[in-house]
Amino acid sequence: YDAISIFPFSLECYKLLVLIYVMCFVCVCMQAIQGNDITVKSYKVESRITSRFAHTTVKSSVVNSGHNAQSIGFNVEIPKRAFINNFTMNVNGITFTGSVKEKSVARNLYAQARARGKAAGIVRTNSQAMETFRTEVHVPPGSKVEFELHYQEMMQRKLGVYQHTVHLQPGRLVPLLQVDVYIFEPKGIKFVTASNTLGEQFSDLTKITHTKEKAHIVFKPTLQQQCKCENCTESAVDGVFTVKYDVERESNAGELQVSEGHFVQFFAPSDLSPLSKNIVFVIDVSGSMWGLKMKQTVEAMQAILDDLSMDDYFSIIDFNHNVRCWNEDLVQASSIQVNEAKKYIQSIKPNGGTNINEALLRAVQMLLRASNQGLIDPRSVSMIILVSDGDPTVGEIKLSTIQKNVKRVMREEFSLYSLGIGFDVDFDFLERIAMDNRGIAQRIYANHDAADQLKTFYSQVSSPLLRTIAIHFPENAVNNVTQNRFDKFFHGSELIVAGKLQPSDLTTLQSLTTASANMDLNIQTEADIHGLDSVLSTHQHSFTGFARQMWAYITVNQLLAERSLAPTANKKRRITQRIMALAVEHQFVTPFTAMLVEGHDQGGAERLIADSPRDSKHGCCSSTKSKQKFPEYSFMFCLCYLPHPFDFNVVDNDPHFIIHFPKSNMDICFNIDSKPGHILNLISDPGTGVTINGQLVGSKKMKNNKIDTYFGTISIYSKTHGTFIIGLSISFFIYTIMHLLIYAKLLLIRMRVTIVKEEHVTVTIDGKISVMVLLHRVWKKHPVQVDFLGVYMSSDNKYSTRVHGLIGQFAQEPELKVYGVHEGADPKKKEATMVVKGNKVAVTRGWQKDYRRDKKRGSDVYCWFIHNNGKGFIDGSYTSYILPQLDSFLTAI
Repeated sequence: YDAISIFPFSLECYKLLVLIYVMCFVCVCMQAIQGNDITVKSYKVESRITSRFAHTTVKSSVVNSGHNAQSIGFNVEIPKRAFINNFTMNVNGITFTGSVKEKSVARNLYAQARARGKAAGIVRTNSQAMETFRTEVHVPPGSKVEFELHYQEMMQRKLGVYQHTVHLQPGRLVPLLQVDVYIFEPKGIKFVTASNTLGEQFSDLTKITHTKEKAHIVFKPTLQQQCKCENCTESAVDGVFTVKYDVERESNAGELQVSEGHFVQFFAPSDLSPLSKNIVFVIDVSGSMWGLKMKQTVEAMQAILDDLSMDDYFSIIDFNHNVRCWNEDLVQASSIQVNEAKKYIQSIKPNGGTNINEALLRAVQMLLRASNQGLIDPRSVSMIILVSDGDPTVGEIKLSTIQKNVKRVMREEFSLYSLGIGFDVDFDFLERIAMDNRGIAQRIYANHDAADQLKTFYSQVSSPLLRTIAIHFPENAVNNVTQNRFDKFFHGSELIVAGKLQPSDLTTLQSLTTASANMDLNIQTEADIHGLDSVLSTHQHSFTGFARQMWAYITVNQLLAERSLAPTANKKRRITQRIMALAVEHQFVTPFTAMLVEGHDQGGAERLIADSPRDSKHGCCSSTKSKQKFPEYSFMFCLCYLPHPFDFNVVDNDPHFIIHFPKSNMDICFNIDSKPGHILNLISDPGTGVTINGQLVGSKKMKNNKIDTYFGTISIYSKTHGTFIIGLSISFFIYTIMHLLIYAKLLLIRMRVTIVKEEHVTVTIDGKISVMVLLHRVWKKHPVQVDFLGVYMSSDNKYSTRVHGLIGQFAQEPELKVYGVHEGADPKKKEATMVVKGNKVAVTRGWQKDYRRDKKRGSDVYCWFIHNNGKGFIDGSYTSYILPQLDSFLTAI
């Protein structure tokens, strides 16, 4: 209510007015959450790719151009295999910088920073593959926020190309929107393209500059070009910007590069004849595959079967609770057999459970039988391709046992590839069982192009060119070499080995690659140890540390894979220690490290409180919970703005008082232990005619021989310009509209009331005094606790000089001095002496909770705690503030 004139409204009219107001308030909240008053000034992405290693930086400058504090989000989708290695943020001149620590160390430092009142946040991942970086910062109006995220990844060659993708989601029309991709390849760039995947209107906006060794790709649409339509204010920029390229290769297909004491060997031959294949397709046809999943699997299998050559042998196993074989033995991929197999696939009807264990064992037995019968060419490649969308439900269902069973019967020359359809599948299990058997796993997203995803994956493994590849280096020249032995090499892919150089007088480094194909191969490669560094120093946009970071990137990923297969807890621990040490040294955020983001206040009054939400389904700053469910693989950290860092006077919980003193930037806490039914005065101001009182209710049972008390009713009473009272009780929140009408006489010429049902009520009087009353609910049959209210009053409230009360007496800030800080009985809580109002008071460093933004857990407010009901801090005894009625004013103390 801003101003409602006094008319003889009926009860129904009052109900309608209140309902209209509540509806309007909800709409305003939604607009704030959606961020219609957020201005994105710039959004820039820069990728520097040097020798297949990419360092990408995403920068965004944003302003809260609204009239209220609100949350600003910075969401960046990054490639799944990328490691975040830096994040910085600047909020109104306060810079937040990140540093990667071991996860436990980061958590401890984070807790210490919070204990000191220092702003901090944690960026961390979990064991799921990460894909989305989310940041949320809650800032006051007019605030400028600059975000900067860095991540690194190694380009993987698939089907003859390297593909670099940048997800563009500025969310707004942006005056300066720009993407720059710089590529430097010492051996030369064969081709580079930037296919348009953002929409037809952007087809001619990408500019490519290409020389022999370098390429620069620029995408920079103007404001007008970003618009969805001619008169639209919405941005059409929402999608993937893709750059594809390949490099020139010498005839031996080997490329050895040395830089800054590290080396990288690339190997990708192409002029070889494919080896023949022996494939068993194992297809899940349980009930969960019904519908689109099965339709697209059948469509993909039709195309895959057509791709088989006459030199290939194959069979098909489909399984639900039973296991069926199209043919008990491998058969040659003749046109007749392929057509029969396609008819069989077409006839499959999904139903029943999932017996993965028996299906995989039957597939291995089929390959073993063919090998024992001499059907398999010794130079051919044998593989099992598993397609499934769920966990085992029939037969052996323990995942570790299934993994052991398959590992036990698989021969060294067989490989298992796992394709998991949808998000319900246990992809971690499919990945482990594939890696344990010389294969890889891939998640297939269950959408309209799942068939294309299946066909693309098969294309990557359909043309094996080499077997048993080994890349050797002189023993006295290198150390810490990554995996250098590989089972297979497929057409269009690439093998990469990295390591460190040992100190020596050598000027060149040599490598020898051996492999088995239709004929044995021996390939030698040589590189100048110092030549590449000289070249890199002359290129402005090259990434000079690429070899060092690429070695670390490959090593960490291999250790993560090794850890997932480690048979004992002790071995897992040893691998984990190696991962953490490398990740900290090279600043990678991994499942075992975290980025600690700390704020550095350069003399300004603003601070930030940062936290990581425990529930990823909700945002962390807004009290209005988001209904958006983040994907399982996303991770997030949040930064919430609290001025100074806390700018309210609070009475909450049982009841805890927090008094904020802006001049000394200090918070003081005390409790009042009184009796149920007592009415305590918080504000008594004869000058403005306002009194604010709270009546206590007791807990249901005694705790430590004491009844805890809480505020059950808050009254806000004014006797100026006529008498009225608003009483806010527990039942008021439960029946918001009716109790507003009962408790308020609605002479609201001077008063504005904002209601969020069952959440909080904010009352503003004359635009000078603002009070928020927060409802805390407990479950209905809680044996001890009761519902209660919390009171939050702005430190900027304008009272008269005559104001008093448990809170009101501190409107004029007294002089405070804290000295003699020393260790207390509790090592987490220091003790000291405070001088206030001429009294020396013993104080303890502790914390209370601010529940405005998170009613479950609250945010910590660190304060000096005064014992004995605030004795020596408040005027007189707390009993002097007990009043007879909810509308009473204090008499002289």
